[in-house]
Amino acid sequence: MDPRDTPGYRLHRALSNLNSIDIEQLDDPDRQRIAEATTLLEQVGLLTRPGASEESDVTVDS
Repeated sequence: MDPRDTPGYRLHRALSNLNSIDIEQLDDPDRQRIAEATTLLEQVGLLTRPGASEESDVTVDS
């Protein structure tokens, strides 16, 4: 079985890529974008489970 066919593979890869970025070399707006993207991707697992939003205080501002 190809590991790319497993649930969460793309999410894991996106988070890994974001976490590997050296944010010290970025300017403030880019650092903020990376932080926001990482936070949103980390919350995806909670948001896609039925009833997860009731279990936690997760909020996403758009």
